[in-house]
Amino acid sequence: MMAGRDHARLQSAYARCVAVARAHYENFPVASWLLPRDLQIHVAAIYTFARRADDIADEERGPANARIARLRAMGAALDDALSAAAAADEQSGPSEQDGQDKQGIDADPLFIALAATIRRYRLEPGLFHDLLDAFIQDTTKTRYADFAEVLDYCRRSANPVGRLMLQLFQQDDAVNLRDSDLICSSLQIINFMQDIQQDVLENDRVYLPLDEMAAAGVTIADIKGQSTAPHVVAFVQAQTRRARRMMRDGAALGQRLPGRFGLEIRAIIHGGLRVCEALLNQGADIYSRPRLGVTDKLAILAKAVLRL
Repeated sequence: MMAGRDHARLQSAYARCVAVARAHYENFPVASWLLPRDLQIHVAAIYTFARRADDIADEERGPANARIARLRAMGAALDDALSAAAAADEQSGPSEQDGQDKQGIDADPLFIALAATIRRYRLEPGLFHDLLDAFIQDTTKTRYADFAEVLDYCRRSANPVGRLMLQLFQQDDAVNLRDSDLICSSLQIINFMQDIQQDVLENDRVYLPLDEMAAAGVTIADIKGQSTAPHVVAFVQAQTRRARRMMRDGAALGQRLPGRFGLEIRAIIHGGLRVCEALLNQGADIYSRPRLGVTDKLAILAKAVLRL
């Protein structure tokens, strides 16, 4: 059994992660009340890791090399936390909580919690490093030559979260992983389409395939100038329609997954599809981020419950 002091520190670390997830709940639907309560703290730990890395890459100012160093330090801190936990287990044997929280009184609460979650549920640490790699890329790469490059970014920036969730619920067979990747990549692209204006104005980033832009006669100057010329609107809407197809192609995952996890994934799928419809219904207003209202959210929940 874990000593009382260690157990209290671990619970405090999880509480810190939950607070972060709740503060940003609109960006992380997987941490919602639909999930089983005993797993919410573990989902929150995963989210807090991703949130911190995202903030370093996008919110902090200063030279790219400084942000890259901080992101790499996160990877090293995670590896150190896992190594410390493994060493503690070798010395004292596994405890109820896998021997975590043996890392020293000043250890970062995020890594205390995350190391415990990874070891308890046998999550793949490499997926966290994939996330960091995508955030590191965000500090230096602002253009994407083709859709394959976009998908490669999604493979590291979005797909690891879905895969970690499947591992957490022990549902990570090959078919589920395939559909999860489609859903997560679709969600990432939908987010790109919502944030075209913010990405280009704040970070000079354009997550659109340059070869397809050229074929459609769309230029970077069009995007930076927020052109609403018909060919620009048609191109942007085509990207949204492709994301919608990807979401539909992976949607069977929500029907296969059991219980509240399946309900949560169906809600995410229908939420993504609803945003796609909102984007397409905006017509030429392609640079505005649509907001889902109460009616939209009730419709999403109803479809998820009714397994539509």
